[in-house]
Amino acid sequence: MIEVRGLFKRFGANEVLRGVDVTVPKGQSLVVIGGSGTGKSILLKCILGLERPDAGTIRVAGEDARRSDREAYLARFGMLFQGGALFDSMPVWQNVAFRLMRGRGRLKRAEARSVAVDKLRRVGLGPEVADLYPAELSGGMQKRVGLARAIAAEPDIIFFDEPTTGLDPIMAGVINDLIREIVVEMGATAVTITHDMSSVRAIADRVAMLHAGKVRWEGPVDEVDSAPDPYLRQFVEGSADGPIPAVR
Repeated sequence: MIEVRGLFKRFGANEVLRGVDVTVPKGQSLVVIGGSGTGKSILLKCILGLERPDAGTIRVAGEDARRSDREAYLARFGMLFQGGALFDSMPVWQNVAFRLMRGRGRLKRAEARSVAVDKLRRVGLGPEVADLYPAELSGGMQKRVGLARAIAAEPDIIFFDEPTTGLDPIMAGVINDLIREIVVEMGATAVTITHDMSSVRAIADRVAMLHAGKVRWEGPVDEVDSAPDPYLRQFVEGSADGPIPAVR
């Protein structure tokens, strides 16, 4: 579903991506891990077309991302943002239905609200939440609303950017379980970036570790804890000692 080959991206003298190769088969869940500043978010932005790579190719469902119809290309994707990124001035249902009421094939207001309420139900929120505003919700509820918005248009591919940031361990576990259930249920292809190893183990089919702008290690999630790579070992164990400098 997603094939990235030889991806380079620099900002001035800072070479963030230095030849990244990533393949995500249809229906699988890839989790990308790595320290801050290793290029995880830039990789997602390049795939979405928010950043233009300096070199390399990106293909989605066999189609060159650079040559595709922009609106049709983006229609394949859903996104759960790190901070929720909800619109404070809109009630919850309008946040969830934001995309449904815009662009090609947009729904009428009543139809969009019905879809929004259904997606809220799917993430464990009742219809009474639909008319509340984001400020009236807890952090965990806001994350669920963000997840409902990500799946509202039934996308083929869903990106999750640090889905459990700012949540307590119990709510993080709930969100991880929801993500896994929904991805499997929809048959979607998923790419998640996270620092949270509990999320990795709950969500991933495969794991790729970015370091210094390259994929340092990639493999099945059940090999993460036994792989001998010293960079991966240090990251998984959260150790200050190892090849990754503690101050970057």
